[in-house]
Amino acid sequence: MVLKTFGWSFAVTALGLVAAVFYGGWTAFGIVAILTILEISLSFDNAVVNAGILKKMNAFWQKIFLTVGVLIAVFGMRLVFPVVIVAISAKIGPLDAVDLALNDKEMYQQLVTDAHPSIAAFGGMFLLMIFLDFIFEDRDIKWLAWLERPLAKLGKIDMLSACIALIVLVISSMTFATQAHQHGGAHVDKAQTVLISGILGLITYMIVGGLSGYFENRLEEEEEAEHEAEEEAKKSGKPVTAVAMAGKAAFFMFLYLEVLDASFSFDGVIGAFAITNDIVLMALGLGIGAMYVRSLTVYLVRQGTLDDYVYLEHGAHYAIGALAAILLVTIQYEINEVITGLVGVVLIGWSFWSSVRRNKRMELEGSAAEA
Repeated sequence: MVLKTFGWSFAVTALGLVAAVFYGGWTAFGIVAILTILEISLSFDNAVVNAGILKKMNAFWQKIFLTVGVLIAVFGMRLVFPVVIVAISAKIGPLDAVDLALNDKEMYQQLVTDAHPSIAAFGGMFLLMIFLDFIFEDRDIKWLAWLERPLAKLGKIDMLSACIALIVLVISSMTFATQAHQHGGAHVDKAQTVLISGILGLITYMIVGGLSGYFENRLEEEEEAEHEAEEEAKKSGKPVTAVAMAGKAAFFMFLYLEVLDASFSFDGVIGAFAITNDIVLMALGLGIGAMYVRSLTVYLVRQGTLDDYVYLEHGAHYAIGALAAILLVTIQYEINEVITGLVGVVLIGWSFWSSVRRNKRMELEGSAAEA
């Protein structure tokens, strides 16, 4: 099971590390290994959240997520994305940005650093909306009940998540309004950049999340119709025929997963510059890490881990909330990537430990009831 799920990840790891040695010797090998660990630690919460969505999709779309999705994640976000943000922020062509990345690494890193407020605001708002929508929803299973019960009551207010997110965005932009800086001889106000980028992140979440939610409901309706048809067929003695699932539903859930992965990868891409400004090593290290995150997502789905450890999804969403806050703070202040990674690991570890304790308690109660 492990080899089947992680086989491609192991193969890509071997190829990536060999490529690193040929490209830059054993120093490059070490950098790629560190970047891989960085990506996995920063994106573990991503795997848990992705698994919650992926388990609703059939085997075909799970395979698409592992193949086409990996190409988008590795080549799109880990290779093309850093070049695109440099091209946009420096107002140069993509080929010129690639030339900078390969031949003038210091200037390339500076341009990415200059683009960080836009990236952090966009990604921070997208992730903040995911977190707020989760904690304001009334759930049967509650992890931190003392906090989640009152928040679920507040969640009955329409559009509360969007209102709070916009308030946070306005406060963030006002906080950094005085932090204007010189770039290319022109006076640039970071507040406006943060505000526009944050609003775009919010709009992206609403469009993709809205479409995903709509088609997810359609999928559930068709599943109910299929179940009813099966029951009727059994009663009448007719052969059971499966109702075809809506391809649009799975497609938009897949699209939502890709945007979610993109938002999670912002911190990994930016954090990678603290280790290296070599785009080739960055793509290799983050790409290998992205493969493991993908494989881990599928493993969690196939093993039913989220069903066995019911608080894991809660822990991952709290980690998302923490990451959103960290991204917004990094618009102005530098936060070490180790702290970012540890926050997610601690929250998920805590939720896992809570799940284990809950399972043991339920076993004891069941044994006591039988006795």
